[in-house]
Amino acid sequence: MTKQEIEFRDPVVQSVVNKFVDRSDVGFAKYGKTMRDDKSDIFVWLNHLQEELMDATLYLQRLKEEITTLREEKALLKKLKDIDVVDAFEVKAKKKKKCSKKKCGRGCNYLCYGKFGNDYSIEIDD
Repeated sequence: MTKQEIEFRDPVVQSVVNKFVDRSDVGFAKYGKTMRDDKSDIFVWLNHLQEELMDATLYLQRLKEEITTLREEKALLKKLKDIDVVDAFEVKAKKKKKCSKKKCGRGCNYLCYGKFGNDYSIEIDD
């Protein structure tokens, strides 16, 4: 076994190198030889690679689905951010009254709530 001392300027690179060394140790413990010593047929290597890439694709898909779910939840929380829920209750609007020029000042045919177009009256049923 060769020992080498390396100075890392990037902790991400150091982390990846450490993972390669750990993975090599696991492979050696399992198979009793290094990759250089493995004389498998080229198609065995290609099959291993293909299986690893298929697994990677599955991991990517699962992570994309997780990110999509988290983004949807974040968007929903953003919409609900300004809502304070004190208690569960049912809200019913009072009967609509046809607007007239004198009541809301718009001279329209809108159906408004309350005395003026901007006032909303609700009844809360417990």
